[in-house]
Amino acid sequence: MYQVQMAEYGAPAVLHLVEVPDAEPGPGQVAIRTAAAGITFVETQMRAGRPPWPGPGPALPAVLGNGVEGTIVSAGPDVDQALIGMRVVTATGGLGGYADRVVVGAEEPVRVPDGLPRGTAVALLADGRTALALIRAAAITTGDRVLVTAAAGGVGSLLVQLSRAAGARHVTAAASSTRKLDVARTLGADAAADYSSPGWAAQVRAVTGTLDVVFDGVGGDIGNDALGLLGRGGRFLAYGAASGTFTGASGIERREISSRGIEFIPGNTVVRTAEDNRALVEQGLALAAAGRLSPTIGQVFPLSKAAEAHAAIEARATIGKTILVPG
Repeated sequence: MYQVQMAEYGAPAVLHLVEVPDAEPGPGQVAIRTAAAGITFVETQMRAGRPPWPGPGPALPAVLGNGVEGTIVSAGPDVDQALIGMRVVTATGGLGGYADRVVVGAEEPVRVPDGLPRGTAVALLADGRTALALIRAAAITTGDRVLVTAAAGGVGSLLVQLSRAAGARHVTAAASSTRKLDVARTLGADAAADYSSPGWAAQVRAVTGTLDVVFDGVGGDIGNDALGLLGRGGRFLAYGAASGTFTGASGIERREISSRGIEFIPGNTVVRTAEDNRALVEQGLALAAAGRLSPTIGQVFPLSKAAEAHAAIEARATIGKTILVPG
């Protein structure tokens, strides 16, 4: 089997395809032949040695990746052999996903509905779960004016669709290029703002007035600008830190936000339990199968080109989800 390893932290070039013995399932496990593996922005930060949280990264050498879709090809001796041949999507326990074969606990995979194109399920695994949980936590009503930052990203592009489906009065997409904003408009955004332009927040306020809900996947100065658009009673959901820092990361910041009458909702609190996690994944897959939710898969790279995929993500040259495929 092949996997992408990193033996040191650094630039994308530290990622190398290597051949290793096939991973075989033990008791209570299944082996999955990978059809598509997901990449997250956080993994580019992990590879560089600067994740947006304190503490060490993974032990080296490491194989990044926490999500694959594919087909179960073998099962441990105590596992139902009828699972072999099933098309599934699964997390891999935090690492190990950049590989053409993975082994996970037999209870972990989720069946993929018939008819979904390759890549759809893994694009919805983490991003769909996160977006659905954020929408639930935001409790959007028909009068709400919503802003989504990183609106052409994996989670952001889903939040634009889900905000519209929830009945938001007005959805504004914010991103860093005309191309990305065009994508967000096609997904249902009423207006778009380029946050690489000075004064972008004032332009949003001129169109929408005071906002009710902000979904922030960027953090840093952009997240703070977005926070300033909320009025009393607004909800600020911080789910990403593409800038390197989360908005409202410190207790002092959160107290200041609370003093303005704004509810601060950290993204890492919106999925309640392991059972909730699985239910959200299943919900996202069902919505996709019904044609009611569509992940934006902007880039597909061969597994051997994982370094190029990371470089493209870091250069902000990607749209939606980036996936790796073996072969």
